[in-house]
Amino acid sequence: MSDQNRRPSRLRRMLSRVALGVFAATLLAQVPARAEDITVWSWRQEDKAAYARFIAAFRKTHPEINVKFEAFEAANYNTVLSTALAGGTGPDIVQARSYGTLGVGKPDYLVPLDKTMVPELANFPDSALAAETMRADGKLYAVPLASQTMLVIYNKELFEKAGVTPPATWDELMTVSKTLKNKGITPFGNGTATSWQNETIVGALLASQIGKPFEQDVLAGKADFTDARFVGALTKLNEIKDYFAPNFSGVDYAASQQLFAAGRAAMFAGGSFEIANFLRQNPKLKLGLFASPVAKAGDQRLVALYYDGGYAINAASKNKDAALKFLRFLGTPEFGTAFSNDLQNISPIKGVSFENPLLKEVAALNGSAMSYIMLVNFRYQEPTGSVLLQAGVQKMLAGKATPAEVGADITKGIATYYAPFRK
Repeated sequence: MSDQNRRPSRLRRMLSRVALGVFAATLLAQVPARAEDITVWSWRQEDKAAYARFIAAFRKTHPEINVKFEAFEAANYNTVLSTALAGGTGPDIVQARSYGTLGVGKPDYLVPLDKTMVPELANFPDSALAAETMRADGKLYAVPLASQTMLVIYNKELFEKAGVTPPATWDELMTVSKTLKNKGITPFGNGTATSWQNETIVGALLASQIGKPFEQDVLAGKADFTDARFVGALTKLNEIKDYFAPNFSGVDYAASQQLFAAGRAAMFAGGSFEIANFLRQNPKLKLGLFASPVAKAGDQRLVALYYDGGYAINAASKNKDAALKFLRFLGTPEFGTAFSNDLQNISPIKGVSFENPLLKEVAALNGSAMSYIMLVNFRYQEPTGSVLLQAGVQKMLAGKATPAEVGADITKGIATYYAPFRK
């Protein structure tokens, strides 16, 4: 056969191969990328339904990533997590605590982050990023999740019934409390049987009394907790205990919450995280907020603030790329807005829009804040400042210690690892 006769056959074979190649490429383009499964662990069991919605929003732009949110009993979470991490297992994404060791013990278990990996970190204030920085090596490991504000929540209807208004000074707070009690209304729902609640009471009622200069002096090594500013603030707290829940030393956290949520107490000294809980228990409550009262008019009025956890990548994860994509989503204003409005909590992400007027109030109060001092600054070794303060205040309010003794015991405990207190 001549060359001329062979050419059409060769041409047909070539065209056929090209067509098959195009067909194969088209089929490959239609096959979805391999799905990746990642797990997220949290101590917030009550947030499961909300996270199902957040994950659905994430998967609109990342359909190839399946995210499983697993929540554990808060009291057991640290143990479950630390055991898994120590064994080289656990989730792809860890809900970490804030400050000190972030609740995981040592840096090796987590992947360090920076703004090159997670550009969305630019959406957070420096104080929020500092909260998710490991004290041992100064590196950032988690995308911050929420801020919590210590303040006073009050029942507007009970205030109106008693003819009182939110106090600005400590003397006004004492007068308001006395008026409420004289009219048969329990002024504060707080009890002191649950030790950690004593620390929230200090933050909510005494931040303006303690003041930012005192905190700065403590951190600079110029003062300790025997300082007159701190002891004087505790003395004020001792004055107002008569207006707490009846038999307050035996009233635990759950009972304190129920007393206020049921409308049987006019005020609750606690955190902004209580807002959602109170409204969930009693949607008819009309709530107001105010910052801790000042010693005298003209003093700086403050709330106490801390950052409550963040999300980190497990160093043992086999799906770090997918985990990083979800972590970046958790740093967007879109997530922050959904988080705040769905869970009625304050996201620290810049540009978040709050629907709830109470959250807007909290965000405004956060403009004048000091640290929730023990948790933020003295949570990295034992005995923690929180444990010392909680136990000391509990004893003081039960009449078993003076404010000066509490300050001295706190200073002695922290001095075991904080050099400036060893003078």
